[in-house]
Amino acid sequence: MIKTLYPEFRKWSKKGSVWLVSDTHFDDSNREYMGYEVSTEEHFQYIIETCHKNDTLIHLGDVGNKEYFKRIKSHKVLILGNHDHRPGYYEDCFDEIYDGPLFVADRILLSHEPIYGLSWCINLHGHTHRLVNKELETHICICPNVINYSPINLGKIIKDGVLANIENIHRLTIDHRAISNVKDNNKYEN
Repeated sequence: MIKTLYPEFRKWSKKGSVWLVSDTHFDDSNREYMGYEVSTEEHFQYIIETCHKNDTLIHLGDVGNKEYFKRIKSHKVLILGNHDHRPGYYEDCFDEIYDGPLFVADRILLSHEPIYGLSWCINLHGHTHRLVNKELETHICICPNVINYSPINLGKIIKDGVLANIENIHRLTIDHRAISNVKDNNKYEN
């Protein structure tokens, strides 16, 4: 179980692994435009060979043909992307659907598009179809052409220490307030 996750999301890892994919664009003409090097069927094979019945598959948006996801036996979570339909359209193939970014832990944000300005968390996202600028160490792009078309494991990302250099927002707030208090006290003493 991934204990870093908020309690309501720990169920995702209770019996198996948590896998992330994004921008599958299954059967979309966008696949050619984006330069995907594998067919929809090959891409789908990578997913079903990795993600099993007791696992959770989190899709970070831009699904394409939803029929493929009906064949995946795992628990499936969708965060809608800019090319997706309304949430109700996916109810027959996804178990949980979110129409915007989702904090799943105090320092882990899942979203379709990258969200900037949050230096206190890791943003796992899709949409850009390229590696994000090295200066933005708080972003991990999950687009297929970036992650070699196979789902990536959320537990492994965490165990590999991706959060090690990310300060907790609560710690930052406390430290900032402590500095402000010192400045305020010095102002009155002089």
